[in-house]
This record gives sequence, structure tokens and C-alpha cells, in this order.
Amino acid sequence: MTTAQPPTPDELAALRRRYHLERERRVRPDGARQYHAADAEFGYYAADPYVGEVAEREPAHDDVDVAVVGGGFGGILAGARMRQRGVERVRVVEQGGDFGGTWYWNRYPGIHCDIESHVYLPMLDETGYVPEWKYSPGEEIRQHAMRIARTFDLYPNALFSTAATSLTWDEDSEKWIVATDRGDAFHATHVVTATGTLSAPKLPGIPGIETFRGHTFHTSRWDYGYTGGTPEGGMTGLADKRVGVVGTGATGVQAIPMLAADARHVYAFQRTPSTVDVRANRRTTAEDVGADHHGWARERRENFLRIVSGETADRDLVADRWTSSARLLEKLLPSFHRPDEGPDFEAAYEVADAAKMNELRARVERTVTDPGTADKLKPWYRYACKRPTFSDEYYSAFNRDNVSLVDTADTHGIERITERGVVVGDVEYELDCLIFATGFAVGVSGIHSGKLPVRGRGGTELLDLWAREGPRTLHGFTSNGFPNLIQLGSLHNASSVNFTHVLDEQAVHAAALVAAAEAQDSLIEPSREAEDSWLAVMAEDAPDHEWFHAECTPGYYNREGMGRPNSAHAYPRGAPAFHELLKRWREESVGEILHTRSAVAVS
Repeated sequence: MTTAQPPTPDELAALRRRYHLERERRVRPDGARQYHAADAEFGYYAADPYVGEVAEREPAHDDVDVAVVGGGFGGILAGARMRQRGVERVRVVEQGGDFGGTWYWNRYPGIHCDIESHVYLPMLDETGYVPEWKYSPGEEIRQHAMRIARTFDLYPNALFSTAATSLTWDEDSEKWIVATDRGDAFHATHVVTATGTLSAPKLPGIPGIETFRGHTFHTSRWDYGYTGGTPEGGMTGLADKRVGVVGTGATGVQAIPMLAADARHVYAFQRTPSTVDVRANRRTTAEDVGADHHGWARERRENFLRIVSGETADRDLVADRWTSSARLLEKLLPSFHRPDEGPDFEAAYEVADAAKMNELRARVERTVTDPGTADKLKPWYRYACKRPTFSDEYYSAFNRDNVSLVDTADTHGIERITERGVVVGDVEYELDCLIFATGFAVGVSGIHSGKLPVRGRGGTELLDLWAREGPRTLHGFTSNGFPNLIQLGSLHNASSVNFTHVLDEQAVHAAALVAAAEAQDSLIEPSREAEDSWLAVMAEDAPDHEWFHAECTPGYYNREGMGRPNSAHAYPRGAPAFHELLKRWREESVGEILHTRSAVAVS
């Protein structure tokens, strides 16, 4: 896992004390409430800067076989897998101006995927595409999303720049009525929701944020009209500008070196430093990745999933910092949970964790020339406390004269924003441009946030029902009382660091459900007993990680320091086992949730 020297017991004790001290410097009593949604008075931060003027169109009042809510990879894959099953009328409803989801919105300079492109980009076998880079730039990923949509003919019936506003089950027709913010109200026999977990930008609730008189935007809505250039750089509009960047997570780590190359001066406002491991990006050929036969991408993707899920593999095909540090993901994913874990396991895990973190801190020290800056960039927490990041340029950017690191830990974040700039420790940093690299509201889809109400049988509101009883599903996809509604996402199923792989498996499952229902002219709806059985499966062997995250530095993994309670909302045996379970269930038991449509609806 690492070649770093294992720490001694005394060094481990000192690390625990340091980790606790660093956590207390950063934790805030308001927890996740320290962030604002980009709506209401801050709605301009979420406006689409890429689409131009939205074309007028007549509202849709027709019928489709499947409506897919969301045009990111989840929705694209759902549509593509439906097409492979012979479903004719598939309509994707997407708030952005084109397909891509997160990769439509995120076009900031330096953007790349953190997962190897040959396993991250789905349907490579089906489209015949081999990525050009080991870690694809954002535009290559966005173009591939569009390639899948074109290959499976998803464009003609899609509704872009359109947000679904409600899903209502119509008892008479036994179909869903899909309403949107552009007057659409069409019927769909089946609805697949793929509204994603990284779509709604969030802003820090810093006093005075609305008073800043310079230029400002969120990284997910990059303003190239102001900065000039492209995601590859050349931002000539910043040559005479003092630019502040709030946030040094995965986005800031990629954008700050690009800004440093083009701006007059960059101030990076950091509350907690990220772990920044080696990326070692490079161009690749088909020969490099074994793309000489059909199925090569599936094999590589499955190999990666097994390794990062704690399973064994004869060979590590990807061989990067994710796979070499895979065991340290045990506290993020339930995949690694084993009944025999105990004190010996935790002791060995802590030693390996400390060795890896020492390795990452040593990298800072080797790269950053100013000792004071290097000390502030060192991450003092355990590996699984924050999302790992990767860059070959980030640390060296702080060796430039025009880049300043402003650490905000002692003030628990930026104190306030003024008309002229940002205040930290009673020092005002005057800025011409203020950029928020503060990410997305993670896990807040339209359905779970209440922005997309779902009304099932008898007008029952899905969110109200779940508020009373807790979320209830079978395998995370279907729910009693909500026929022909299939949800994609992370609830009640298995996750992984390579979420597009998980989404593709979910899309395959959703398409199989629709195909089975269409073949028998049936409705898809699990019984409450089936839901109860699935809840029991997830509760069995659910891992105890609450104590770990309670000790972590604040971040979205632990609700900004408020803890991450144990829950039985994830399959406890990992993604490979979950995917095999779904496959067997489709072969043996799918008929258990199919029900004959009413005579009125059939007629």
C-alpha cells in the first residue's frame, strides 16, 4: 500500500493528538448550515452560462414509454440501456442545455477526472472509443457523454433547459404525468429518476457575500466571458486581476495552478488542506490498455471495482494511487466490512493509514519551498476523512511569487466579505474577482430535496411517506405505492469510487425491469414485505464507522464535523457482490414485482 516507514506507537499517539487539535481548529457549530443553496437571491450563481438564449418550443403533451429525469451519465446510460432493450419512445428531461450532467456544468480550467478514463467512461466497448488520456480532461468526458447519446438516438426526443417540477401517478391511465417548468405535462408509462448527486452548486454562508462589488462566480458555472481562455488555460482576461479562490478541495486543486499561470495574483483561501497524491497523467494508446478485443473496457472496469472494493484480483490493470491505497477506503465504503474485524484489524489499519498520510505530508515538504506555506498545506487527519485528490501541479503553484495561501483554520473559515474583498484574521485581501470552488450539495437530488415532488397511488407524497417511515425500497430502485417509478442513485444499494460503473449497472437493471414489465404488460411494484426483507439485508452486517467520522476534520463526508451516523441505507457487502445479486434476482425473481395492469388502463 505504501513504502513509507510504519510509525511507532509513540508516533501514533502524537498523530492522534495532532489530528484532534487540527479538527478543533476547524469545526463549526453550524455544521452543514454554513452553506447556502444557489437559489433565491443567489440564483444567478446557478444560471447556465453555456447555452445562450434558450430556444422557444411548444410544451409537450404526448405519451412516451420511458421518461428519464436527468441527462447526466445516469440518465444517458438509462436511456441507452433502454434502447438496447428495444424501447422506442425514450425522453430525457435535463435542466442543462445538453447531455453531460456534472460534466456539462463543470468546465473550469484544469478539469480532469480523478478516476482512470478507461474505467470511468462508460460504454467504451459499445461506442468503440478509446480515451486519449489516462485521466481524461473534462471536455473529453463531456464529448463522450454526447457520443453515447448520439449512438443511442437520445437527442430527438430530449427536452433540454427544462426542469421536471412534479411526477404524478394517474390512476386512470396507470401512467405518470411528468410536469416541467416549461409547461410540459406528458404521460410516461415508466419514469426513471437520475437526478444525480453533483448538480446543485453550494455557496459558503459568509457574512457580506452579497456585498462584493468585483466579479464573482461559482466554478461549476465558469465565466470564460470574463476570464478569457478555455479549460486548457489562456485566461488573458485575468492578466491584471487579483483573483481569490474559496475552496481547496478537488476543484480548487485543479483550478488554482491554471489560475496561477494567467492571473496577476491568486489568493487561495483554505480552511482544510486536501490530500494531494501523484496523478502521473499521460497520453495513452489502445495498446497501453489492451483495447484489442471487444469487452476490454468491461474487464478493466470490473478489475478496478474489485480492487477498490476490497476484493482480490490476479492483476491490477489500472495500477494507480486509488488501487495502491484501496484498503484505506474501508471507512468510506462498506465493501471491506468483514465479521472478523476487531482490535487487530483496526490497529493494522491505523498504522497503514498513518504511513500513507506521512507519505503525503512528506510530498508537500519536498515540493513547496517556503516552510511556512508547506506546513499549512499538510493534511492532518486520516486518509478516509476527506475526498482524496490528485495533481502534479498543485503544490508547485505555491512556489510562484504571484500565489498566496491564506489559511483560515484559526478563524474557522473566512470571517466576512466586503465590497472590496475577503477578510481573514482582520486582514482584508482586496480582489478584482472572487471564485467559489465550494462544490455541490452532495446527495441532494431533486426528489430528496423536495424540489421534485413525487405523488404515487392515492396522491401519497414519496417524501412525506419516507419522513414518517424512513426510506423504503427494493434494491434502492422501486417502492411500494409508486408503480413503474425507478430511482437511480446511492440509496439502498452499493456505491464505489467509480460511480459511473455503479450507474451503468443500475441502468442495466432499470432497463431489464422495464423490458420484463413490457413483455407481460405489467406494472412494476414491490410489496411492503419485499421492502422489509431488503431493509433487513442492509441492516445485517452494517459496518460501524460512526466513531471514525466523529474524529475526522470537518467535510462533507461527516456533515461538516457533525458526525456520520451509522445507517442501514447501503448494501454492506460491496458493489461486486451487489451487482451479482441483482443479476441473479433478474434471472430468478423479477416476476415477484410484476402485476397485471387494470382492465381500464389496458383498454
